[in-house]
Amino acid sequence: MQRILLMVVFAAFAALSGVALSRHGFWGIIAPHFQSFGAGQVFADLVIALSLNVFWMSRELRRSGQRLWPWVCLTLVTGSFGPLLYLLRRDRRTPRVELGAHAGTTAPSGA
Repeated sequence: MQRILLMVVFAAFAALSGVALSRHGFWGIIAPHFQSFGAGQVFADLVIALSLNVFWMSRELRRSGQRLWPWVCLTLVTGSFGPLLYLLRRDRRTPRVELGAHAGTTAPSGA
């Protein structure tokens, strides 16, 4: 269910981004964030949120021995598409852990 939700969010955001890019261009999306303190606050919030995502991804990628820089570059260039793609990729590659279970422990075989 989580994967389906991520795909729906990704598709909706991609559609919105496509319309915005086609109507306003890249600079037309960025420029308004420098025209008022309110818009600047929204831009700062986006930068903080994406930085937290990169920090979180870096911890997870280091633990699994994967490279971080492709995800950092993707996030810098595409914004939220980087973390969304990471979550879709991660969700596909990692086995599900049942709620309450801890990594590295096994459930009792008999009940």
